[in-house]
Amino acid sequence: MTHGRANILLLVAGAIWGFGFVAQSSAMASVGPFMFVSLRFFLAALTVIPLALREARAAPVKLTRADYNGFFFIGVLLFAGAALQQIGMQTTSVTNAGFLTGLYVVMVPFLAVILFWQWPHPIVWPCALAALAGIFLLSGGHLDGLTIGDWLIVACAVFWALQIIFINRLGMKSGRPIMLSFVQFMVCGVLGLVATSFTERSELFSILAAAPEILFAGVISSGIGFTLQAVGQRFTTAPQAAIMLSSEALFAALFGAMLLGERLSLQGSVGCALIFLAMIAVELIPALRSRARVRP
Repeated sequence: MTHGRANILLLVAGAIWGFGFVAQSSAMASVGPFMFVSLRFFLAALTVIPLALREARAAPVKLTRADYNGFFFIGVLLFAGAALQQIGMQTTSVTNAGFLTGLYVVMVPFLAVILFWQWPHPIVWPCALAALAGIFLLSGGHLDGLTIGDWLIVACAVFWALQIIFINRLGMKSGRPIMLSFVQFMVCGVLGLVATSFTERSELFSILAAAPEILFAGVISSGIGFTLQAVGQRFTTAPQAAIMLSSEALFAALFGAMLLGERLSLQGSVGCALIFLAMIAVELIPALRSRARVRP
């Protein structure tokens, strides 16, 4: 797969997540955050089982214990991010949640430098800041006072950033992105179920009330979206992946306009433009400079 096609997959993942944000928010009226996370990721695991088995049959070598350990660790990071986001959404506004979740765009290159002294292409820094500014403008350009929910969303962004980094560091060595997705989904489902048993009281009628949101978040947002992320990241860098995935906010605004009749303000339109320019620049500028170096 080419670098460009990988980024297209990441864009599709961002579009799916943007569409699914409403499902995550409305489901909280019926079920607790840990139950939602558990059911969501168990459904996601069921969604990718056929693909994981097909991938395993076609694989030239078997996975090692180290591979599975890496998959498990990535699953823990995913669970921490998903759980913190769901809990935080109970006590913060959608505007704040959208902006603060987008902090992972800037956190990825910073954490990559801090943890591994891995310096990205210089264009990543202004592009990450431009994408973050775009998300901020899309959210309305202001924060309504930071609550405990806001700080939980900030912590969620840290774990999203770490998950993106470690997919590239640990998950891609095996060449088995579908199995990576299956394992991390199962880890999230089991951890969510354990947390539910200690913290929440869920009944069948409440789960049925949130069934449409759980189905969409599990099959589409998680099963398809996170698998596209895992596949796409095999052929691109973590900072570039973070910027491409930040299109989630852009697509959320577009779907809101198309399906709910919402209209973007001038400020929101500028935010869309900043995200789009950041995605184009992070893709084209490194490629153009590479071609310039090899040109006779």
